[in-house]
Amino acid sequence: MSDYIVRATAAQGQIRAFAAVTRDVVEKARQAHQTSPVVTAALGRLLTGGLMMGSMMKSETDLLTIKVEGDGPMRGMLVTADANGNAKGYAYEPQVILHANEKGKLDVAGAVGSGVLSVIKDLGMKEPYVGQTALVSGEIAEDLTYYYAVSEQTPSSVALGVLMNRNNTVRQAGGFLLQLMPGVSEEIIDRLEQKLAGLAPVTSLLDRGMSPEEILESILGEFGLAVNDRIPARFFCNCSKERVARAIASIPAQDMESILADGKPIEVNCQFCNTNYVFEAEELREMVLRRKE
Repeated sequence: MSDYIVRATAAQGQIRAFAAVTRDVVEKARQAHQTSPVVTAALGRLLTGGLMMGSMMKSETDLLTIKVEGDGPMRGMLVTADANGNAKGYAYEPQVILHANEKGKLDVAGAVGSGVLSVIKDLGMKEPYVGQTALVSGEIAEDLTYYYAVSEQTPSSVALGVLMNRNNTVRQAGGFLLQLMPGVSEEIIDRLEQKLAGLAPVTSLLDRGMSPEEILESILGEFGLAVNDRIPARFFCNCSKERVARAIASIPAQDMESILADGKPIEVNCQFCNTNYVFEAEELREMVLRRKE
């Protein structure tokens, strides 16, 4: 498989770990939305984080949504993911151009700005779970780490990265997510912190040819890493012309008559995958007739 997520444990279950390679996912998102490099990096990080977080959910019908709303020029992003390795998403402003930051890297924090991170989990209950925290850096990985600490009281370490080619295509993308389970010993925490402090950026590891398993092994090998499974990951949108048609059919009759009076086709755009669906006037009239039957 090309893009995939690894789920693992270490230290006899005291640490649970996730790692993913997502180059194709992020490149497909870039192509779909024609994002600028800094937006590709920001959206790619959120897609990678969403895929790993989605893989934690238990039911195939569970749905995770992560929303970033900031005061930077990108304004925000929205990503949804499920338990099966499917994710989709978009940036509110796909074409943002910024100078590199002081480290010579893409200025994701500058594009995002200050604001709020929201995590919505639809677990098939009456009301979805909603957690919300402030953006602490706008770099996405630190923001998700803070979200887990504050909203879910789960000490975590999140690393996310997107590396671009000179032609602005995606060279590497991926990340890892480590979580400490209740009762973990102080010794393990100290040793893990030392490991993470000396770790190279995740895109550097991927660019060296390391797999998600090898990245986790380099961090958690001394703790007895046990890889549980691997899940294929993909950028996938479940929109279709049929689904859009059902949405159009629910438009109030008065508004529908106004659309028909124009006698022109209408075009509906899916924000998640940027696909356009065109409905000719005759198709619209048939929808109205079916509704009257």
